[in-house]
Amino acid sequence: HDERGIIWPDAIAPFTVVLCPIGMARSEAVQATAGALYDALIALGVDVIIDDRDERLGAMLADWELIGVPHRVVISDRGLKEGTVEYQHRRETEASKVAQDGILDHLKGRLGL
Repeated sequence: HDERGIIWPDAIAPFTVVLCPIGMARSEAVQATAGALYDALIALGVDVIIDDRDERLGAMLADWELIGVPHRVVISDRGLKEGTVEYQHRRETEASKVAQDGILDHLKGRLGL
């Protein structure tokens, strides 16, 4: 653990990956991207959850840090317009931008799949 909350290993985390789609109810692109990534991860046998609450980003991220989900992907309209999503491992201090079309391969690499 750290000052932000629990840090679970992948094997015992309540979920391995959390998808945080920002403005999912207002953006078809965000909704479609989150849904496609969710389906792809489920097909690989990954324990994944979509946080579909209409919550502020800061509150949403703080909740998932507290819970300790090891891998987090933030999907936003702004990022999609740039062709990117944000990835962060729970042990990392900063998120990194990953190409939207490369996030599944990035996650597979991080998850050892």
